[in-house]
Amino acid sequence: MVFSSIPFLYYFLPVVLFLYFLAPRQLKNSVLLLSSLFFYAWGEPRYVFLMLLTVGLGYVFGLLIEKFHGKRISKLFLALSVISSLSFLGYFKYADFFIQNFNAATGLSVPLLKLTLPIGISFYTFQILSYTVDVYRGTAKAQRNPINLATYIALFPQLIAGPIVRYTDIESQLTKRTHSFEKTAYGIRRFIIGLSKKVLLANTLGELGEFFMNSGEKSVFFYWLFVASYMFQIYFDFSGYSDMAIGLGKLFGFDFMENFNYPFISSSITEFWRRWHISLGSWFRDYVYIPLGGNRVNRARLFFNIFVVWFLTGFWHGAEWNFILWGLYFGILLTLEKFFLKDFLAKHKVFGHIYLLFFAAVSFAIFSGENLSQSISNIGGMFGFGDIPIVSAEFFYCLRNYGIILIIAGVSATPLLRNILTRFENNNKRSTVINALEIPVLLILLIVSTAYLADGSFNPFLYFRF
Repeated sequence: MVFSSIPFLYYFLPVVLFLYFLAPRQLKNSVLLLSSLFFYAWGEPRYVFLMLLTVGLGYVFGLLIEKFHGKRISKLFLALSVISSLSFLGYFKYADFFIQNFNAATGLSVPLLKLTLPIGISFYTFQILSYTVDVYRGTAKAQRNPINLATYIALFPQLIAGPIVRYTDIESQLTKRTHSFEKTAYGIRRFIIGLSKKVLLANTLGELGEFFMNSGEKSVFFYWLFVASYMFQIYFDFSGYSDMAIGLGKLFGFDFMENFNYPFISSSITEFWRRWHISLGSWFRDYVYIPLGGNRVNRARLFFNIFVVWFLTGFWHGAEWNFILWGLYFGILLTLEKFFLKDFLAKHKVFGHIYLLFFAAVSFAIFSGENLSQSISNIGGMFGFGDIPIVSAEFFYCLRNYGIILIIAGVSATPLLRNILTRFENNNKRSTVINALEIPVLLILLIVSTAYLADGSFNPFLYFRF
């Protein structure tokens, strides 16, 4: 089950909200946990037990780490927690990748396991790891109530697509949450906006991508048009899901961190990654980069730290060499900025913005490939390799049919609309008009999004890949 589906919007969510607000305070987490397990089992019934096993191990290791805090055995329990969590992730997500590369290197034919990737395993694994590490560091207390810990890890609003919620951020909210009309209204508004971004923008742009993939008349301009549409598709898909998760969290009294902050207005790759998938970047910073020594090391070790982080960031996204290349590509750019380009880009914002959009586009060409060969082909097509024409009839066809949605996506990827609304809200008369229009506009967005979903329109679930 996904947020952008009729069963979720009009069956699952209303029933869960009814049961949640009907339940007494001491049973609200139980309602959320059972609902989350049902939500997960809808698409992956057999992997519910895997998630419960990892939750159980996290619960036990958390208690043991805290019990022996300050003693050597505490570090052993932390190591066991990390190993067990990463072993599950490694087995289900990367086993076939390693077998394929082993076969290629040795000439053998070890059969592939062909495992189905458990939905959300990349996200809930990182949440369990952050929990046990924080208990070891003493920045969080071990959770005595297994239902509360399981609720934190399995909570359906952020289970399958993030943001990666830290236990320390919602520890107190697991037992004491506030509900208010203002919070509920904000949650509904944020959810509908996220749903609209996903259904009306990301899915429509995804249709252009599908057309490109099936096209037999590719051209240089067509490659660039595809990459631009894919770049916006990923952004509105990810940020739309994050908006929906944050909105759902508000409905149930939780405050989740922001995950995107208009990354395409950046003027450097460094700034881009402060604005894109913020929860993932901060996770790698706090649990990998800083423990490796961060910036407080010599230059050679700093290079090593940066490339370890970005190798892992790329590999986290998928078990293919193109994701590793994608991560190392950003590692190279961030290293160049850190040592050579930082001051120049800070002084020349316009150039920096063009530079960011160009190199971001190349990164999405890498990211869009099903494998390394396709990623290289995409980059080659962007720069005219492979004896392809500059333009083609299908490029003009897509430009006519999707040009307006690309313009809308480009404007929506900036804070322009938000800034205009803020100016209106600062004016009492105009603010009254905005408040009067808000509910009708949100209802229209919900109705149109529902119509698209009911019509069976293109609605890919990108997170199966991650």
